[in-house]
Amino acid sequence: MQPLDELKTSGQPLLKPRRSLADEAADALRELILLEKLKPGIPIPERDLASVLGISRTPLREALKILEHEGLVEYSSTRRPFVANPSLLELADLIKIIGALESLAGELACERANQDEIDSIAALAEEMSEKSDRIEPLEFFKIDMEFHRQLVAASRNPALIETHRQYNARLWRARFVSSRRATRRTMTLDQHDQIADSLRKRDTRQISIALRNHLDTTINNISEDQEENLSKPPENHPL
Repeated sequence: MQPLDELKTSGQPLLKPRRSLADEAADALRELILLEKLKPGIPIPERDLASVLGISRTPLREALKILEHEGLVEYSSTRRPFVANPSLLELADLIKIIGALESLAGELACERANQDEIDSIAALAEEMSEKSDRIEPLEFFKIDMEFHRQLVAASRNPALIETHRQYNARLWRARFVSSRRATRRTMTLDQHDQIADSLRKRDTRQISIALRNHLDTTINNISEDQEENLSKPPENHPL
């Protein structure tokens, strides 16, 4: 055996790729958008934002292009960036697609997931229930999205996984808005439990129904949030 043969067959790269400054900036921008430090529809002041993040405008612009691809940022006709503000109809159409993708993923996961994957998904549902009253909305949302990510990954269907990733990125803020609504938190937790229970039983029909119902709740949550925001007076949005 040659000296490097054992390393080649291990299947694990020796060096992990470093994340670029643009990727780090994109993460920070996503969080600012989720927490509405940058609200939907407002222009993004590149110079001020670069100063706040402690980076130059070049990686910031690269980060904005990443978020444009994800649907979180758009550009005006004069190429000035602003936070995307999709209509309820646009969001509902995207959520219907996500609902179909997650429903199919759930059915495939029932057929293909191993016990470790099922246990991990169920553990995330339990973690959400245990921590729902004790953690910040953003932390709860991250657990929520990891639940859905693992469920889709358990489908073992690369094309489905990638398609879901792309569409879910466009709904990142909308799903956060839904996740943070305390008035429907109990319903959301119950739905996660139903999804996990269906997966344990490998019940393809029930998991499909549970996932579609869950995404219908998301649409209702977003609709209620938009109605409430319309009744609020306008605010100034300094960084």
